[in-house]
Amino acid sequence: MNKLLVLILISLQCGFIWSQNKLTHEVYFDTDKFEVSNTEESRLLLFISKLNDIEIESISIYGFCDDIGASTYNLKLSQQRANAIKTIFSSNEISEDVISNVDGKGEVLLRIIEEKNIQKIRGLNRKVEIIVHPKAQEIVEEIIEKPLKVAIPEKKDVAEIIKGDLKVGDKIVFENILFKTGYSTILPESKKTLDSIANALLERSDIYFTIQGHVCCTQFSRDAIDRKTKKRNLSEARAQFVYDFFAKKGISKKRMRAVGLRRKFPLGGDPKFDKRVEIVINYVGD
Repeated sequence: MNKLLVLILISLQCGFIWSQNKLTHEVYFDTDKFEVSNTEESRLLLFISKLNDIEIESISIYGFCDDIGASTYNLKLSQQRANAIKTIFSSNEISEDVISNVDGKGEVLLRIIEEKNIQKIRGLNRKVEIIVHPKAQEIVEEIIEKPLKVAIPEKKDVAEIIKGDLKVGDKIVFENILFKTGYSTILPESKKTLDSIANALLERSDIYFTIQGHVCCTQFSRDAIDRKTKKRNLSEARAQFVYDFFAKKGISKKRMRAVGLRRKFPLGGDPKFDKRVEIVINYVGD
């Protein structure tokens, strides 16, 4: 099959089409402001949601101003606008490792098309441009030119660990429980595994434990924003999701508690594995 045709088919399945192997988005600002309005943030979050299933090569963020104001002021304001967008990306679990440029470009000179549209043109110049470069071409070439070999790393069976010898302080990472980016709900393929963990915990009624939630990619050990509730408590929400799941399965609430640890303890490696929940054993009965 033609490489271009394969690329188009993959793009259509993802719900969008790459334009010259990139995705773009613009965020607009009020005069002299670098705070993102609620409307523009909603538009940006919708754009970010499209990136969940894309392997990203790099993201560039460029800030701009209109032609009003001194050049030094506009340069600073445009950088503040770019920084504000970067913060939103980080708060929504987009790794800073893929953000290659965050630059304030200053003012965009006014080009008068019609005199009556000057204010509208200036409004369109008060913006941040976002350019996302997916690893689309590399993926297509690998699919076409190389035989399909999928190496699935062997994961520890958490249920078996729970049934084994445990002591106070043991930490058990739910390695196969993966969360949707920006949300406290698990991916559908993780539910079966969480079911088996719950059944193992039902058998081990002698242990008490703390459920710890974590997030990836945020700055300064901050928590991420839960896109459903808009609250900055995503790590806590993930721990609470697992807590509620266990409670519905019949595990006594007296045996467990849920806490959010923000991004205090990244694992290193692929950021997606920092979007995790783990349990710490607090008590083991005789």
